[in-house]
Amino acid sequence: MPLPPTILWPRVKAIIFDVDGTLYTQSRMRTQMLLDLLGYYALRPWRLQELLMLRRFRAEREKRPGAVGPDLENAQYEWCADNGRYPVAKLKQVVERWMFIHPNQYLPGCIYPGTQSFFAALRRQGIKIGIYSDYKAHDKLAALGLSADVVVSSTDPEIDRLKPAPKGLLYVAAALGLAPDECVFIGDRPELDGACAEQAGMPCLIVDKQPFDRFTFYTSLEHQLATALTPVTL
Repeated sequence: MPLPPTILWPRVKAIIFDVDGTLYTQSRMRTQMLLDLLGYYALRPWRLQELLMLRRFRAEREKRPGAVGPDLENAQYEWCADNGRYPVAKLKQVVERWMFIHPNQYLPGCIYPGTQSFFAALRRQGIKIGIYSDYKAHDKLAALGLSADVVVSSTDPEIDRLKPAPKGLLYVAAALGLAPDECVFIGDRPELDGACAEQAGMPCLIVDKQPFDRFTFYTSLEHQLATALTPVTL
């Protein structure tokens, strides 16, 4: 993938990554989770309402791009409560299990080829690594075998804004001690990640939509990084 001309690798001091769909493929994860959900609830039909809770949680989040807190972590569950039809405590329990705990066991098999190698290459070059996701990310990173210097999600109290609001990106850059134009944000959704980076004044790359077994995005970036920063010998 050719890099946009506005990105000058010798100037880049940090790469900030989105997580879902950026570090791992969501299609593999969704297939596995569908099988698990169907298998679980086929044996427990009296709990099918929990599937409706999950669907509503996703839908309510998706229709509120740029939503602002306060207390966004809890507000996202209030959006789904449907005037008390779904108790907030139950919503939290179901979402936590099926969105933030159960899927993590499958992440090692869903990580994009070249991701771990690219992270290692950034470390070797002294380039800092940040994470900015709309969802909680610490446990996902651990399951993926990745680490970062700063990890932030939109529902953290210091952010309390969903993408494409730029506060999360600006917060990560500041925490790294960098200006926005010294960072590059890598995401998978132009309408959220791309718009977020644009509002933050930060260069952005959008992950190529490549089949998993032919995914070369991060391998290509690692090669370009090495080429750009290798001293020329005369």
